Amino acid sequence: MSAAADPQGAGLRAWLRSPSPASTWQARAQRAYLGWVAFRANPIAMAGLLIVVALVLAAIFAPLLTGSRGLDPDLPNRLLPPSAEHWLGTDQLGRDIYDRLIWGSRVTLYIVGLVSIIVAPIGLAVGTLAGYAGGWVDTVLMRIVDIFLAFPRLILALAFVAALGPGLENAVLAIALTTWSPYARIARAEVLTIRKADYIVAAEAQGASTWRILRKHVVPLCLASVIVRLTLDMAGIILTAAGLGFLGLGAQPPLPEWGAMISTGRDFLYDQWWVPTAPGAAIFLVSLGFCLLGDGLRDVLDPRSGEA
Repeated sequence: MSAAADPQGAGLRAWLRSPSPASTWQARAQRAYLGWVAFRANPIAMAGLLIVVALVLAAIFAPLLTGSRGLDPDLPNRLLPPSAEHWLGTDQLGRDIYDRLIWGSRVTLYIVGLVSIIVAPIGLAVGTLAGYAGGWVDTVLMRIVDIFLAFPRLILALAFVAALGPGLENAVLAIALTTWSPYARIARAEVLTIRKADYIVAAEAQGASTWRILRKHVVPLCLASVIVRLTLDMAGIILTAAGLGFLGLGAQPPLPEWGAMISTGRDFLYDQWWVPTAPGAAIFLVSLGFCLLGDGLRDVLDPRSGEA
């Protein structure tokens, strides 16, 4: 369709590409549009976006995409191979693996969403405060961060879950407690590069409070790096959650969690390979999708990535 045939679309594109935006809203809209154009030009990033969108849609429309919740045993149909009736076969209790994978996507998004809500604010708060305040505040906070960074994530998560007890909520809390520290490091590094900038000094000279400077000027500039790191870390969060589920410390049966599905199906790997392979492939595909999406977001949100 030509621009003459679609004057509204042409007008919107002209508004989004105007060299001199007339308002803050227009400038923000232009930045979002140009970022989307750059992101869309990256086929690998688009592949990651499609995988993540498919995961979200599967979780939302799970009741429409499945014939059951995959919880009730059906022993006469146990360990059936993939077929037209059971697309991915059945497990050792006769439950449809496809149904359990689709419903398990909700568990995966639940874990990823809760961990993200917890770790991003904590990491931002600790990192920005340490970088802006400096002195003994920076020293104390960064030594705490170093303690958390010194331990492998899964090992530390296992220690927290052992103390808190098995369960989905405790697994989420344990993963969050082991994941926030890199975000504090990133936020601190960003603050150290901007805390002596002219607009920060001007805000201080005008009597702006530390809280206002952090909220209005510092935190927004740290968000891009934190979002990129969070997207890239989602693969690690999924793998850690699957590891806890595999060991029986995460989501408890009969909840369809992908790591627990691999654990209960590993005894059938040689003869009924589809039982552990299907959830393993789902974990691999979703983790790959988040990695590709995060890589694309890094190219868009971090202008320095294209300078090399």
